[in-house]
Amino acid sequence: MTAHTSFSLRRWFSFRSYVVATTTIASVLALAAFTKASARPHFQEIDVERMNIVEPNGKLRLTISDAARSPGWIFHGKVYPGRPKGAGMIFFNDEGEEDGGIGFGGRKVNGKVEADGGIAFDRYEQDEAVTLRYSEENGRRQQGLSVTDRADMPITEMLAKRDEIEKLPKGPVRDSAMQRFVENNGQPIAARRLFAGRDPSRSAVVSLSDPLGRPRLRMMVDSLGAASIQFLDTLGHVTRSISGLDSLGTAR
Repeated sequence: MTAHTSFSLRRWFSFRSYVVATTTIASVLALAAFTKASARPHFQEIDVERMNIVEPNGKLRLTISDAARSPGWIFHGKVYPGRPKGAGMIFFNDEGEEDGGIGFGGRKVNGKVEADGGIAFDRYEQDEAVTLRYSEENGRRQQGLSVTDRADMPITEMLAKRDEIEKLPKGPVRDSAMQRFVENNGQPIAARRLFAGRDPSRSAVVSLSDPLGRPRLRMMVDSLGAASIQFLDTLGHVTRSISGLDSLGTAR
């Protein structure tokens, strides 16, 4: 073997070693990059003002936010002003329309407590149908479950009608128009059919109402522990009452 041939072989083996080493390093880096890209990020703690949960196509399904960045009312792409700012979660249905949420808050105003919290589920294209809520203001507290009937009217149509009435000058004409709107030809815009909870009088109550939202049957244990069942007429007057006491006034 000539000196030239020996030198060429050494160069070839050196080049081969370089290629093998380079390929190996590239493979390791590619594998590391793939592993890093496919791994789920892990955070022990994170500060964020708002999170949006979206579908693969970008459709919004859930927001979690502080009060400052809480979303406003948006129905069918139109923004409606007036939603109070509050921390919580907003749910959106398969079509990207709002259909419920969770809200909470609590503060003292001039030394008096104002607090609230609740979870609500909306009727399709309407407002709250089922709610679980707590509220407290000026020492009056209420908490419980409510079931509410909503009119067969899309919320966008309902808001448009309300806004037209509110453009009228204040007075009897506007008040009468608003009353007709709320009553909606016998199918009220909103009629609470059931409440089960604790009312401001410190009574535990189950109240059942007719389709117009008028309480007709009330089961109650008052703040002193007395139990009763009351039947009411359409004006709210008690027509019959069944007490939990016997003829001697002793609890049964």
